[in-house]
Amino acid sequence: MRLSPATPTPTTNLHIVREPGTQVPGSSASSTSRAFIEANTIVVTPEEIRRDHIIPVYARDNEPLISQGDFIQVAEEVVYDVFRGERILEPQIRVSHPIKGRIPEARNKPANQLEDHERTIYYERLAFCIELPSIYDYVGGNQLSLVVGGVKAYNLDNVSGRRGSAEHFKLFIGFQNLVCTNLCVRTDGYIGDLRVGSLDQLRAAVYQLISSYEQHRHLRQMQALTEYALTEHQFAQLIGRCRMYQHLPAAARQQIPALLYGDQQLGTVCRDYYRDERFCRDDNGNINLWRLYNLFTNACKSTYVDQFLDRSINALDFTLQVQDAVEGRATSWYLS
Repeated sequence: MRLSPATPTPTTNLHIVREPGTQVPGSSASSTSRAFIEANTIVVTPEEIRRDHIIPVYARDNEPLISQGDFIQVAEEVVYDVFRGERILEPQIRVSHPIKGRIPEARNKPANQLEDHERTIYYERLAFCIELPSIYDYVGGNQLSLVVGGVKAYNLDNVSGRRGSAEHFKLFIGFQNLVCTNLCVRTDGYIGDLRVGSLDQLRAAVYQLISSYEQHRHLRQMQALTEYALTEHQFAQLIGRCRMYQHLPAAARQQIPALLYGDQQLGTVCRDYYRDERFCRDDNGNINLWRLYNLFTNACKSTYVDQFLDRSINALDFTLQVQDAVEGRATSWYLS
């Protein structure tokens, strides 16, 4: 159903440049402590990565891969260059899947007797997010800040070979909902399978992504979601169809827009429909599509580092398809 026009939420012009030291409402001196991804990740700092993490090498020739520290540094350099004068926070970094080792001199020591300097470690998967709190707007009463980030997952690289094969990266630019740290990412703000062989190629890809991203169009799309809602009955039907989708025959699934959410994530959406303080149903059981979208983006925060961005993209595509069905512009198997 389409909602009646409401009092507009305050909006600001993007690319707001503030004087040094000026605080943007809802922001702090560093990125929010709430995680933009959870799953089995832990927080690390850029200093820890540069100081403590070894760099994986190609097994055949011992040449190093592009380090996670260099990846983050290249992205930061581009952000500072493109968004000169804006307030830019220190990257928030999450890592998972530790790969532990030890120096040769400690090869015969029991694990519980190893000294710190005898241990080595790097993390197979890393995600980072650079927040620009001086570039913001409001959707559905929630403040959104521009963010740029990426994912490096060494499990996607052929480390058993020789240097020369392209390495895999993921890049994104979009908005972060400061109420819940959910990432709002769109297809034109995402490169899901970037393959490069040097830092120069990586830097060029970051520039290209930022220049091609249509942030105003993205904001208009999200704002439009606040104008439509599902009844409790429609929500129940939608979730039921979502659960059925994963079990359809392959030929039938090919005729339906893809949904990348499994039973665990859909269970989280159902739970939060009733319990989430910010995005739950209203007193009549209705839920607007902006809230529905945030239920899905929140559910994908429990996904592994190398997969959560794809689910975040899918959340917007899926919600826009629901909007088309509610508006009567298209039919949807999920609501038929």
